This record gives sequence, structure tokens and C-alpha cells, in this order.
Amino acid sequence: MEKWSLMTITVLLALTVRWAVSLGSYSGAGKPPMYGDYEAQRHWQEITYNLPIRQWYFNTSDNNLLYWGLDYPPLTAYHSFVCAYIAKLINPDWVALHTSRGYESQPHKLFMRTTVFVADLLVYIPAVILYCFSLKETSAKKKVSSALCILLYPGLILIDHGHFQYPLSLGLALWAVLCLSHDWDLLGSMAFCLALNYKQMELYHSLPFFCYLLGKCFKKGLKGKGLVLLTKLAGTVLLSFAACWLPFGTDMEQIMQVLRRLFPIDRGLFEDKVANIWCSLSVLIKIKNVISPRTQLKLSFAVTFLSLLPACIKLTVQPSLRGFKFALVACALSFFLFSFQVHEKSILLVSVPVCLIINEIPFMATWFLLVSTFSLLPLLLKDGLLLAYTVTTPAFLAVCLASFSILEKTSAEDLQLKAFSLSLKGYVSWFKSFPKIVRNLFLLSLSLMGVLSVLSAAVPPPPGLPDFFPVAVSLVSCAHFLLFLLYFNLVILWDSKNRGQKKMS
Repeated sequence: MEKWSLMTITVLLALTVRWAVSLGSYSGAGKPPMYGDYEAQRHWQEITYNLPIRQWYFNTSDNNLLYWGLDYPPLTAYHSFVCAYIAKLINPDWVALHTSRGYESQPHKLFMRTTVFVADLLVYIPAVILYCFSLKETSAKKKVSSALCILLYPGLILIDHGHFQYPLSLGLALWAVLCLSHDWDLLGSMAFCLALNYKQMELYHSLPFFCYLLGKCFKKGLKGKGLVLLTKLAGTVLLSFAACWLPFGTDMEQIMQVLRRLFPIDRGLFEDKVANIWCSLSVLIKIKNVISPRTQLKLSFAVTFLSLLPACIKLTVQPSLRGFKFALVACALSFFLFSFQVHEKSILLVSVPVCLIINEIPFMATWFLLVSTFSLLPLLLKDGLLLAYTVTTPAFLAVCLASFSILEKTSAEDLQLKAFSLSLKGYVSWFKSFPKIVRNLFLLSLSLMGVLSVLSAAVPPPPGLPDFFPVAVSLVSCAHFLLFLLYFNLVILWDSKNRGQKKMS
């Protein structure tokens, strides 16, 4: 009973923080003619409500694709339609065709914020709570602590309830992980298909899901139960996709147009000052000017594939729940660092899987989550969310320090690097000082991020270098992420105990 009371308080606190952040500014507020992501979501409601389905993804006189044209999969469009239907009942002006473009008012802001709040409350938060409750070999206190840290992760709160974005794809992906942890493989597959059909960026997580389930089929034997499971999984995936795409399935041109909208190659390798390898290298070499878009696409695909290959092979050969969760992190981070058309917000696709292992590696998970939030700083400053950033980020650090005593969890064993450290024994003399070195690096990292945050917010950039601080944030964050990618792959590859076979209760 006490566990439920503490969890209820945790949820109420998380909801309070979300609503407080939502009172602030949002993407593109008062900035015509394009405004921002808030207007994009409102415009999709306008389009889906007023136009027939066959016109949603096509450029017409009523649907100018250059003005926030719909570029997410069908489930996003259906969700926009549902929101638009409710909006129409409250105030038809909010979704009136053409005349509602750039609509801004306090009542409308309240409505839009509420739609995100409800989506969070119905989909994402329940998945987090059930996931934490299902953790095995974890005390009730640690389960509540894990939920508190996950729900107070500032990156997701600031983007969803500040910048403006719906948490549905990540919430559905969490439900998929939860189902797989209970061996409900078909339900998990369906949930992930729904996540992928809400946002195509869920491809970041697709290979770990595929490799884990394929590995389970191999383990059961492809001449017996494994073949039956594989057939059921294939059927579930096909039926899930067919249901999502049914309104578009009667016309191949419709399907091709949706796919062209989902995967545009003309936007280039990256957007803005994202903390990945291509943006960082562009400081020295203007990759977009040197290499053609087609070659950029091929190069990014090759590097991404090679970087995630070790984790995927290990997961296929030795499928385990623990390995699956770590592979979600490593593969998503590979996609973020090396893939094509990456946005700053895509780091959340790495952060949410990191949240799932915060109880296993609290120190490294907390560190990563702080860096991921810091990497969003240029976007948050653009949206006027400095106050929310400066309050929620230190608060999150304080909660993690209090919940997990993270500064005391820096030994090789605590960081899941014991097997790796034993393989280096006798070759690296400084490994005995490893905990102290890691703590000092963490404090140095915090100091650097703190200084750059203050400078970005308070000091004008040097003359002739307007992007100096956003680029600095990008470079520092990218350097961190590369080291994290190395770390997560070391944990995966040297996991000789295969402890992931232990299932959640």
C-alpha cells in the first residue's frame, strides 16, 4: 500500500512539473510566417479535418506542403484528426481551412497543451509506472526512485510540454518493451508497429526489436516452436501495418507519396546544430557542399550500419532482455550520431531507453540524460525555455543523487564493466583508480556544461560568429555521445554472464 502511495505522489509531482513547463513559451510563438512545431501540429489538425484523406500528403491549392506539410506516418494524421474534431467542437476558428493559419490565443494554447498532457497521462506515464513496478530483484523504494527519475527527465518534459511534441511514439515503444519483458511477443510487436506508424524515427529502435525476436525464434528452433513464433510475429506485423495503412492501401500512388513525405532526401544530412558526427565534422569540412545528397545518404547508411552491427549480432546470437535494453540504447545512439536527416530532438529516442536502465547503471544513465538535455540547449533558448531548463535540469540531478547515490556507483562492477576490466588486468595500470577518474570526469563534464549554458544564455557571441555557442554545445555533446557509444558497446560485448535471461516478474 505504501508503494502505491509513493508512486501516486511521484505521478502527481511529474504531472505538476509538466503543467508548470507548459505555462511557458512554445516553438515559434509569435514568429510568423512559419512559426514552429506548435503551428505544425495545429496545421495538421486543420488539414486532416477539412480535406479528404487522399489529399493529406499531396500538394494542392488547399494543402501547401511547403507550409508544414504532413510528413509523419498515418497514425499521426489520425491523431491530428481526433484532436481537430475536439477543437472544432470548442472553437471552429482553431481549425478553419486557410484562415486558421498561425492562429494563437491563450484558450487555444490551453487546448493544445492539454492534448499533450492527456497523451502523456494515458500512454507514456502508465507505461513507465508498470515498467518500474515489474522490475525484478529491485526493492519497492528503488522502483519508486526509478519511476521518479524517469518521469522527471527534463529533456522529454521540455520538448513535449515546452517546445511542443506528443509523447505517443515513445510511449507506445515503452509499451512494446513492457510486453516483451513479460514474453507477450505478439502484443509487443503490435505496440512497436503502432509506434513506428506514429513516427518513422522509431526506426532507431527497430533493429533491436527485430534481432531480439529473431534470436528468440532461433533459440526455440526454426523447425518447431521457433518457426511457429516467427510465423505469428510476421502475421502480427503485416496485420498491424495493414490496419494503419488501410485508407491509403487502395492506391499505390498514395502509398508512394506518403513514403516520399516520410523519407525526404533533399533536406540534407542534418538540421540546425545537432550534436552528431556530421554536424561536428562540418565545422572543419562543409560536407553538404563537398558531397552530393545521394552520396551523403549512402555514406551515412554505411557508417550507421557498421556502428550498430556488433550490438545487433550479439543480441541475435544471445537474445536476452537485458541485452535487448542495452541494444536499444546503443543502436538508437548509432542512428543519432551517424544516420541521415537527424534533428536535435532525436536524442530523446536514445534517452528513453537509457531511462529504462537507470536502475542498473544509475551513474552513467544520469550522466547521459544530463548531456542529452544539454544538447537541446540551442533549441530551448530559441523557444524561450531557459527558465524551465535551469530549474528542471538541476532538480533532476538532485533527485538522481538522492535516489541512487550515483557518485558512489562508479566502480567497474557498478558500471557493468567488470568483465572488460578483467580482460585489461595487467595491461592498464591505472584501472585501480578508475572510480576516482570517472567521478572527476563527471564533475568536469558538469562544470563544462554549466559554463556553456551560462555563456549561451548571457553572453553575446563573438563578432562574425553568430553560431559560436550552438556549435560549441553541439561539439561538446557529440564528444560525450561518442564516448557513451563506446561504453554501451563495451557493456554489451563483454556481458559474458548473459544476465538478461532473468526476466521481469
